[in-house]
Amino acid sequence: MKQKKIKLKGHLRSYLQATLILGFILALVNVGIYFLNITAGLCVTAFLALYLIVMFSLLHHNKPLILNEFVNFATQYGQIQRRLLRDLELPHVLMDENGKIIWTNIAFEKAVHKEKGYRKSITSLFPSITKDKLVFDKEEAFEVSFEERDYLFRLKRISVDDVLNNSEVIESDGSNFLIAGYLFDETELRIALGEIDNQSIAIGMIYIDNYDEALESVEEVRRSLLIALIDRKINKYITSLDGIVRKTEKDKYLVIMRKKSMLAIQEARFDLLEDVKTVNVGNEMALTISIGVGLDTPSYNQCIEYARTAIDLALGRGGDQAVVKTPDSIVYYGGKSQQVEKNTRVKARVKANALQEIITSKDRVLIMGHRLADADAFGAAVGVSCIARALGRKPHIVINDITNSVKPLVELFRDRNIYEEDFIIGSTEAQELAGNNAVLVVVDVNKPSITECPDLIRNCKTVVVLDHHRQSSEIIENATLSYVEPYASSTCEMVAEVLQYIAGTVKVRGNEADCMYSGIIVDTNNFTTKTGVRTFEAAAFLRRCGADVTRVRKMFRDDANEYKAKAEAVRNAEIYKNAYAMGICPADGLESPTEIGAQAANELLNMSGIKASFVVTDYNGKSYISARSIDEVNVQIIMERLGGGGHMSIAGAQLADTSPERAINIIKTTINQMLEEGAI
Repeated sequence: MKQKKIKLKGHLRSYLQATLILGFILALVNVGIYFLNITAGLCVTAFLALYLIVMFSLLHHNKPLILNEFVNFATQYGQIQRRLLRDLELPHVLMDENGKIIWTNIAFEKAVHKEKGYRKSITSLFPSITKDKLVFDKEEAFEVSFEERDYLFRLKRISVDDVLNNSEVIESDGSNFLIAGYLFDETELRIALGEIDNQSIAIGMIYIDNYDEALESVEEVRRSLLIALIDRKINKYITSLDGIVRKTEKDKYLVIMRKKSMLAIQEARFDLLEDVKTVNVGNEMALTISIGVGLDTPSYNQCIEYARTAIDLALGRGGDQAVVKTPDSIVYYGGKSQQVEKNTRVKARVKANALQEIITSKDRVLIMGHRLADADAFGAAVGVSCIARALGRKPHIVINDITNSVKPLVELFRDRNIYEEDFIIGSTEAQELAGNNAVLVVVDVNKPSITECPDLIRNCKTVVVLDHHRQSSEIIENATLSYVEPYASSTCEMVAEVLQYIAGTVKVRGNEADCMYSGIIVDTNNFTTKTGVRTFEAAAFLRRCGADVTRVRKMFRDDANEYKAKAEAVRNAEIYKNAYAMGICPADGLESPTEIGAQAANELLNMSGIKASFVVTDYNGKSYISARSIDEVNVQIIMERLGGGGHMSIAGAQLADTSPERAINIIKTTINQMLEEGAI
């Protein structure tokens, strides 16, 4: 390798060359003197020659000595710098471009408990600092831990070229770089910040779900005792965690505590939900509560708003559960018991009056359900159209794809002169009709992403939601009227009740009554699932309006291929953990394979010992999951883990770019995880 010579540069080079420059100037002056006096010129020439000989001799002889003195000075100066860095209390490390340690100071060696001369990769000390993370432009910072200490590791890239090229003495060309690292111990800081965070406020609201119903189920003389025991149970639980609880109404409580205490309740998965159910003084109906909590907010006002939103979600999902809302997430706990049916119809009457006022204030009524509409969605839409027609407004039902499940129902409106051509329209036509003078009624769905036309919700200023599914974190925001009742068997049941409270006489034709009756039949699986007193009352009302049970049954007879596909899904079903039935429904040759998958899931529940069933159907590039249970497992919270939702006993989800076999494995993994957590 060719050895590079050390070259002088900068002010030092100019200083040493000054004598030669002065000699050159003197030579020019000597030429001028010759013109004035030759003798004087010769004298100056002799002096100039002697001067140059002496200066060249001195430069040649003293240059190595001068350079040696500079090198000695630089070495001593470098040693001082090295000692300062070595003794610096801030842990400092120097690495090559691959992360191999080149040099460390005493503080760094103490921090990582290594001796001087440790030359392994930085990854051996901090596994999270991999080689790919060492590729950055100028500076980077990482959070690392070492032996229960937390550090901020700042890295700075140092180019060897820049260091040498900026030198006042030496010139060099190279292409390597070094990485300088600094460790900042943030353990105490994080402990302090964590303690401050634990001391921040958490606000909760506790509502008794079935206060009136539970009191009615106990003798009058024991009612005050039941209330006192519930108050004592809640107060004792909250005060044991250093919290404050105040009763704001007969069935409502306000809770204030530290975040640390609330995290402890979360760790126990809100066992208060189950503790309250143990209170029994002869009451036939167990009391259940809903809890809404707000956390991690910058202000108290926002915290209590989060708590209100959380309690609304808990109630909207059927009660008997806790919801914790933070700025980043919403977490659900509980929800393992069936929602208790309300005996009173006051709420239905109030919602009916509000719906009537909204519809009469607009010119057009747009009615929309979920994608791949089923009998309940279409039947509810038909019921709302009856209300609109009775109030003198023109209704439009929005459906893009008419599935095989609703095709017989749609045909009831095709060949009749009493219905206009735009009674059933698509999304494009609906967008043209949307505006300030139109009201949008969303039925059988409360998640905007799975509606027939999500853009329609944004384009209509007035939106009404009628649904019986439990709410999730994704809801239709700013709805003018929201009527969501998870205890209802179907949306058609809710609409049938509302119909009876609209002012004046709403005439429901026979074909319209058939559609609504069909929705109840399908969602209750022929009155075997989620059926209550009000379900039969709604069915009786529709029967009086002209619904024909035989006619409805004929419409929903299975095609031979559909029946075989359902039987195939049941025959090949796998029993997982002796409690969960899982099958794959073939979709070839079927117009509505997702509906057949749902029917197969219902059939699997007829097997002894099966707590829940899951049937996956491959349709349009997605895996559609139909989940069903009777009362032992909440399939809604399982499907929510997969991005879906529904009821405690009827739920579903959609997985894009996922094969049915892989979807089954995902369901198994989710069930295992939830069993370990105690969520199911």
